[in-house]
Amino acid sequence: MKILIDTHCWLWWIASPEKLSAESIRILKNPLNTILFSAASSWEIAIKYALGRLPLSESPDQFIPKRLVRDGITPLSIEHTHVLHTAHLPHHHRDPFDRLIISQSIIENTPVLTSDEAFAQYDVEIIKT
Repeated sequence: MKILIDTHCWLWWIASPEKLSAESIRILKNPLNTILFSAASSWEIAIKYALGRLPLSESPDQFIPKRLVRDGITPLSIEHTHVLHTAHLPHHHRDPFDRLIISQSIIENTPVLTSDEAFAQYDVEIIKT
């Protein structure tokens, strides 16, 4: 099964796994699942780090790739179809990074692992944390 992980859930997986449900941890640890990590999440993390709103043990250009490789998580690039699809989304969610992740979920036909209640307002399959 392919699953797209939301930014905050990936950060919880790294730093505070106790915030994730037992089911979420089981999904993330299952080697039969392909966990996708959006370039939108990398972008969001880089911006928050640069603004001093997200402390990390090293800069995002080191932090993110090391952990993706370590945990066997697959990067998901941002494609034009993902970005352009955001124009068709209702404005239930204002966060541009989340809107892009929602669009990727729709285009890639992949559920999203998230705790963000606003995702449920879209036509995406949600795996609650």
